[in-house]
Amino acid sequence: MTIYRVNGMTCQGCANAVNKAIKAAAPAAAVKVDLAAKTVTVEGPVAAATVQAAVKDAGFEFAGRA
Repeated sequence: MTIYRVNGMTCQGCANAVNKAIKAAAPAAAVKVDLAAKTVTVEGPVAAATVQAAVKDAGFEFAGRA
């Protein structure tokens, strides 16, 4: 399990977009978005670069590991 910081998420729609983008890039991953903490928890064999690309593709700022 790895927790990443994601900047720019302000609503549930944002959280859903990030979740969907990561799941599209890594279908086997378990993804949990914590909107209040502005973090994403990813479980499974997913490289940080994959998560970073998915977050950026969704229009948000990937801020590294929390």
